[in-house]
Amino acid sequence: MIEKNFDISFIADLALREKQIQQNYRPIIAVHKWFARRPGTLFRGLLLSEFSDSPLRETFYRANDLKGLKVADPFMGGGTPLLEANRLGCQVVGFDINPMSYWIVKQEIEHLNLKAYDEAVETLGRKLEKEIGYLYQTECVLCGRNVPVKYFLWVKITPCRNCQKDIDLSPGYLLAADRRHPKNVFICSSCGQLTETGDRKNPGHCRHCGVGLSLNGPAGRNRCRCPHCQTDNFYPDSSLGPPRHRLFAIEYHCSSCKRTQAGRFFKAPGGDDLKRAAEAGERWQGAHSRFVPDDEIPSGDETNRLHRWGYRYYRDMFNPRQLLGLELSARIISKTSDERVRNALGTNLSDLLRYQNMLCRYDTVALKSLDIFSVHGFPVGLIQCESNFLGIRDPNKQMCVGSGGWANITDKFRKAKAYCDAPFEIRHHGFRKEIVPIQGEWIGDHPNGGQNKGRRTVDIQCRDAAEVKLPKASLDAVFTDPPYFGNVQYAELMDFCYVWLRRLVGEKVEAFERESTRNPQELTGNEDMGRGLEHFTQGLSDVYQRMAAALKPGFPLAFTYHHNDLNAYSPIAVAILDAGLACSASLPCPAEMGASIHINGTGSSIIDTVFVCRSTGTVSRKWLPDSIQGVADLVAEDLARLREGGVKPTPGDARCVTYGHLIRLAVWHLRKEWDKKAPVAGKMLAVVEWLRKFGGWREVEKLLEDPNQLRSETLLFAVREETKPYGNQDADISF
Repeated sequence: MIEKNFDISFIADLALREKQIQQNYRPIIAVHKWFARRPGTLFRGLLLSEFSDSPLRETFYRANDLKGLKVADPFMGGGTPLLEANRLGCQVVGFDINPMSYWIVKQEIEHLNLKAYDEAVETLGRKLEKEIGYLYQTECVLCGRNVPVKYFLWVKITPCRNCQKDIDLSPGYLLAADRRHPKNVFICSSCGQLTETGDRKNPGHCRHCGVGLSLNGPAGRNRCRCPHCQTDNFYPDSSLGPPRHRLFAIEYHCSSCKRTQAGRFFKAPGGDDLKRAAEAGERWQGAHSRFVPDDEIPSGDETNRLHRWGYRYYRDMFNPRQLLGLELSARIISKTSDERVRNALGTNLSDLLRYQNMLCRYDTVALKSLDIFSVHGFPVGLIQCESNFLGIRDPNKQMCVGSGGWANITDKFRKAKAYCDAPFEIRHHGFRKEIVPIQGEWIGDHPNGGQNKGRRTVDIQCRDAAEVKLPKASLDAVFTDPPYFGNVQYAELMDFCYVWLRRLVGEKVEAFERESTRNPQELTGNEDMGRGLEHFTQGLSDVYQRMAAALKPGFPLAFTYHHNDLNAYSPIAVAILDAGLACSASLPCPAEMGASIHINGTGSSIIDTVFVCRSTGTVSRKWLPDSIQGVADLVAEDLARLREGGVKPTPGDARCVTYGHLIRLAVWHLRKEWDKKAPVAGKMLAVVEWLRKFGGWREVEKLLEDPNQLRSETLLFAVREETKPYGNQDADISF
């Protein structure tokens, strides 16, 4: 059972490493972008802890067969719990209200003829190269050869409200820092040419026109002074329509000069570069669009930011060269005869969109394009990065150069599907990594290569799990990562891809009948749609009740959760109690990467609590402290175990671990008198009141040592407890 067999430090070590470069540990996630995917190593660990009698450190690196077990996920999202259960041989059933979630998991888990896919990719690349390849060429300033462009860099422009001349909304003039390039690269504010300098703070003068170089630009805090008439201009101004842009710099790749030249290759655009951009615009203007969507961007918590910048239609977020490439790609894909290959390429195009739009930014340190969803929102920057649409392959290294092109997307997709047939784990020996093939395990309804390994039951549905009726006692486990109230508006973001994919493959997909992935029943807080904490609580409760009714007695419903606000935990306590379950364990595990752009510097925790819930079973006496001191001791041990796994807990992590224990205890003490028919607000208040009387994070915090100073030898919790209402602290208490 999970409560006895789960190894916190072992899984913490693996999960922490996985979240640094998740695609290396679980290549399957490269099928398509989804948000906040939990570590696959965590759910593998949970499954094996529950259904294997051997120590987790032994079973993790060998093939396992859990054939005959049935596992459900009512909030499948990117599909991690289902993929791990399917890989272990389980029958799986998954639900999600979002059509893009349904589609992505379907593409991850369905078998695919990889040979046919490779042939289709080659055909697509060849046709695109013929049609638009020249639009992504430039002249190398060193050798004069025509070479591929990696990135086109654009700055937003706006007309001065006084003199009507166009002005650049430049926030700064540093193009590239001296991290991955020998020197800092500056743009001249006067002539627009590039100058390299070793001193970023005192860059000197432009080597072309002699004007002093500057780090800071004129645009900032939504204000920009016109260089012509000195009038202050304010942005954004939605009345002007979608923002216009000016091409101001190029990063390119010259394989010939790369042998002798250190660093990257930058240039200011020349006449031919501007002509190619203009030609792309003319070609697009004369094209008849069949697949570029004409959907309006609806109002929303995230999309209203786009409206403020004048974006009204999804197509407004792309430049003509991108629209031309996307339309041509869709036409070629639509003529692919093999349905599964056509769907795979459609999925690739959908994933490509996040790099092929005019909201992508350029990382001046890492020197790469940042995709539109790098911060889990719609950030509208002043500098935009257009990636090479086709992608660049280095013939010598057999790998892609740069990011954001077709070659990058299809390479990752093929590796993802190949991983399904040959999954592996990574074992660390100090600084050395060992890839451990897990022969005998595979992912899919049946293998991609057509090997005769039998078929597996895979039931993926685009439905609200609160409405499904599963047979009683038909499930051996429910593993899920439910929505986190108010965090990310997944539907608003996924509509960006959905409107394109729906045009391309939607006619034959029932789940794509809706014009948007948004749904009034979606379980995220959304001010624009009037969804609050009570809606979230009721929705979660309805789903958990359905799942609990379908579980075999005593079998687990386990889910991950973390939030910075304790109030956002009361819904999960209500849902557990309404489902007639007790919480038999709350276990910590890394779930995020601290350096992730969307949480870096916010003080957010990277640690999830895994709540393990059952209708009947036992719980260890030592997990039922009756004082804040006892909770503090539990938290101290959890943090020590995390440190053994290489985690350096922050105060935010300690807080979330504490919240997990407090909610578990609230469920334990409220369960016997619980009235699930009471009003939602009253049930939430009951949880809040119990927590208020028992004590909260502030009381625990006072009793904890500095989390950064905790050692793995920290004294365990029970020694300080004075009362033992259940007898020996190591005894198991039945429920």
